[in-house]
Amino acid sequence: MRSSWISRLPSFLLVVFTYLFLYVPLFVLVVFSFNKDPFPAPWSSFTLDWYRELWVSTELWDAFKTSCIIALSATFLSVLMGVMLVFFLMKSVRVQRILGIFYANLVVPEVVLAVGLLSMFSFLHVELGMRTLIIAHTVLGLGYVIPVVYQKYMTIDPHLIDVSMDLGATLGQTFMRIVMPLLRPALYAAGLLVFIISFDDFILSYFCAGSSAQTLSMYIYSMLRIGISPVVNALSTLLLIISSICVMLFCYYNVRSKLL
Repeated sequence: MRSSWISRLPSFLLVVFTYLFLYVPLFVLVVFSFNKDPFPAPWSSFTLDWYRELWVSTELWDAFKTSCIIALSATFLSVLMGVMLVFFLMKSVRVQRILGIFYANLVVPEVVLAVGLLSMFSFLHVELGMRTLIIAHTVLGLGYVIPVVYQKYMTIDPHLIDVSMDLGATLGQTFMRIVMPLLRPALYAAGLLVFIISFDDFILSYFCAGSSAQTLSMYIYSMLRIGISPVVNALSTLLLIISSICVMLFCYYNVRSKLL
């Protein structure tokens, strides 16, 4: 028994050090967001001054509002297109042939997608701004929504749809009263995932924002270029809390989707 535990010790230590490497910097960031002296000074005393500065920064809240608008718009459009895809799958199985297009977002590096979208906008003479950001984030979100929604749709018993149609329900009624309630947990999970990815995204925002729009990630990047500010630690701590809540909700709806 002891020899078996010793043989597993290297794997256990590797896992421990990996998690420490990932999460200790986050812990340090949260702790020093309450430090009175600017980072990277040693700990001196507890303060909330850096959090108070967040509330008086108009540029920060403008960037936060822009990120929320873009993330919510991309989430709504991605989920809506995912629902439409399922509806057309009910009408024609041939739609499955185009599903591979959406899976490409999970394989292609995001910088390649960003350069491609920027080239398309330049070719079509589309002015960069909020519209291009929403389009870019929607394209990125489809790569996550479509697989989640499609996999959930494939678990639905087709006899339920056939029985509904045999009993006189139209295709639209069957979709709204049978398919949509079964898809709802998957839609919630996919929507939360897209919101998190869109809200935190930097690469697509950097390439497709232009000079008229600034997301929160771009604002943080501009702050870091002029030096490490303790306000960044406070802002990052709040974003960490928001992202953690969204991740927990995503896990909840994802598990619920698999149980239904």
